[in-house]
Amino acid sequence: MEGVVPPRSGVWSDVVGQPDAVRVLAAAAQAASSQVRGERSPAGAMTHSWLFTGPPGSGRSVAARAFAAALQCERTGPDEVPGCGDCSACRTVFAGTHADVRLVVPEGLSISVAEMRSLVQAAARRPTTGEWRVVLIEDSDRLTEGAANALLKAVEEPPDRTVFLLCAPSDHPEDVSVTIRSRCRVVRLRTPSADAIAEVLRERDGVEPETAEWAASVCGGHIGRARRLATDEQARDRRAAVLRIPLGMTRFADVFRAATGVVATAESEATAANEERNEAEKEELKTAMGAGGTGKGTASATRSANAALKELEKRQKSRTTRSQRDALDLALVDLAGFYRDVLVTRSGARTPLNHPDCDEQVSRAATEWTSESTLRRLEAVLQCREALSQNVKPIIAVEALAATLHRG
Repeated sequence: MEGVVPPRSGVWSDVVGQPDAVRVLAAAAQAASSQVRGERSPAGAMTHSWLFTGPPGSGRSVAARAFAAALQCERTGPDEVPGCGDCSACRTVFAGTHADVRLVVPEGLSISVAEMRSLVQAAARRPTTGEWRVVLIEDSDRLTEGAANALLKAVEEPPDRTVFLLCAPSDHPEDVSVTIRSRCRVVRLRTPSADAIAEVLRERDGVEPETAEWAASVCGGHIGRARRLATDEQARDRRAAVLRIPLGMTRFADVFRAATGVVATAESEATAANEERNEAEKEELKTAMGAGGTGKGTASATRSANAALKELEKRQKSRTTRSQRDALDLALVDLAGFYRDVLVTRSGARTPLNHPDCDEQVSRAATEWTSESTLRRLEAVLQCREALSQNVKPIIAVEALAATLHRG
């Protein structure tokens, strides 16, 4: 079974540049199908808990969804690799509407213990329409300690026909507790090549070849970022603005201008990304709670509606904060890539640049800065990312960073 090479079609076509992972997952899905039919399957090919790890943009959640779809796929012949992508089960898994696949996509800063307990209870039920009940948790590194403990109990004694799929940046204890990791089979994804990303942009998204190659070369191996850069002019403008910062810090006044600009851009991006959805959620909640009704019991209903609305606004605020941090972190990753390129250029190493379209700016910086000052700037960017992860106020963290970038 481990030798099965799935076709580059169906649900597996979305898993870009991960042939080894696809081979393992396809073999496991085929073994699971054999188990359902009561046939023998290779020992160890299928297990009840999986951990998908890999750098941002490597496609952890995409691989997990493809596997979930393959487990539910209605094409289950003994000589077929499940995951056709065309049957009702495959389509509903990717649409997020399959009755037996529970997707947890955290939008706030963490996954609470209450949410995880509810999820564990749902996971204990037998599948209704499919052969397996699948629980897929994206960003499982956001589990609180209590939530991780609640999940651990379910992973230790999993219900029959229930499969847990966890996604995290790595299997390091900072991302996933050792006790949970030890009960999971780890699928390690790698950064896809620029050629593989460009091919996907051309063939699946219809991007012009030149644009696809450019986006693939500057996205840092992040497939989603490549797609945004190739199709969204505002995303390209935001990246360009960030990459003008290193050589634009000529006066101390530029420190505050740069810091304010970066934070304001992240805030406006987060607001724009969530504003329409927030209003729609509020209107749906008001309608569901009987807003505008008259007659007996309306006072009580209004109080309940107000309480529910406050809870919704709290979740929305957490989601917006998360979006702002993600936007800031993306800007910092671009900055770190620039300083890394300067160090590479100064060393004379024949290594591809993170920002090949900025090679002139990088070469200029490499002649004006020492390696030591460049490294200090790079370390400051990494420290800023760490400060933001520790809930330091964004403007304070970014102003401190900008001061170091100016000083060198």
